[in-house]
Amino acid sequence: MPTLVALHDAGFEIPVVVSRPDRRRGRGGALSPSPVKSAAVARGLHVTEDLEQLREFDIDLAVVVAYGRIIPTSLLERVPMVNLHFSLLPRWRGAAPVERALLAGDSRTGVCLMEVAEGLDTGDIFDVVEVDIAEDDTLDTLRSRLVDLGTAMVLRALTDEFGEPQPQMGEPLHAAKIAPSELELDWNASAQVMSRVIRLGGAWTTFRGRRLKVWSARVLPRTDLTSGCIDGVVVGTADGALELLEVQIEGRGRVTATEWRNGAQPTTEDRLGQ
Repeated sequence: MPTLVALHDAGFEIPVVVSRPDRRRGRGGALSPSPVKSAAVARGLHVTEDLEQLREFDIDLAVVVAYGRIIPTSLLERVPMVNLHFSLLPRWRGAAPVERALLAGDSRTGVCLMEVAEGLDTGDIFDVVEVDIAEDDTLDTLRSRLVDLGTAMVLRALTDEFGEPQPQMGEPLHAAKIAPSELELDWNASAQVMSRVIRLGGAWTTFRGRRLKVWSARVLPRTDLTSGCIDGVVVGTADGALELLEVQIEGRGRVTATEWRNGAQPTTEDRLGQ
């Protein structure tokens, strides 16, 4: 979520929080604030959607977290800023670093505390913490660990000083936002690749002409099923199979794959993705 927190004075008082505009959610379409805005308002902090309002404050430091927008150079010259970025820079610069690390099958990722510079995640790095990506990590579990590590990193820097930043080393790789089409499951892909898509959340396929979301699944070594062929809750892929664990048929709630199978009664003629 786009969020920028500005800090000032030696007591680390937070006078202003910049967050995204309220969005319409739910069937009624009522405007709803971001979780960051809700938390800030509950604590009596000043919240704005206008980044330019930072010019009105005497700010010693601004901490940027997943803001998702290029900050004007003129503002950077006025307000010193650091950014908490969830990747091992320069790998996965951009809007979706955690998602891209999972999709690529990276074995490690991390958190960087960096200077905010002109350009996209190009600043020098004050500190970095690395973490392994587990085979069963989802986007939520991995991001939660990274947030905890990043929070500790910022607090440590505020207490012990930031030190001298170091330039990024290595080949930059761009982390573009995940397009909806990337969440469609291709049963002609490998089981491992499909598992990574499912671990992002919101992965989908089709069953008898209706959209079927797959919320969790397990890779199996089974190789006797053709791509998309269903045997109970096991579905064939290009090089193995996926055991469906939790699914959601269009217009209904999440259920276990066993519950879905018992109701849908898929046959040997059915194929997912058709």
